Amino acid sequence: MTDMATYPGAFSDARVTWSTLKWNRVYRNVRRLQARIVKATQAKRWGKVKALQRLLTRSFSAKVLAMRRVTENKGKNSLKLEVVKPRPEKGVNEARAD
Repeated sequence: MTDMATYPGAFSDARVTWSTLKWNRVYRNVRRLQARIVKATQAKRWGKVKALQRLLTRSFSAKVLAMRRVTENKGKNSLKLEVVKPRPEKGVNEARAD
């Protein structure tokens, strides 16, 4: 096999920038996984719940969404991020490292 095969869902080598992320897709992915967790919980399929929770916590979409919520929070009781300047551009590629 001389050619490298590409598999669906596999990571590409292309770097993702904060400004080029498709936020609608990120929200949709996280929301869909959360809905699947709720359905599995209602059906009392605990093994499926555990697997979906693991999938959600390790997903690229969930990591990026968590970074966005922390770095773009303007709330009164938000974390004080002025000391450590958040660099979303760097964080996006670190989220892919796992």
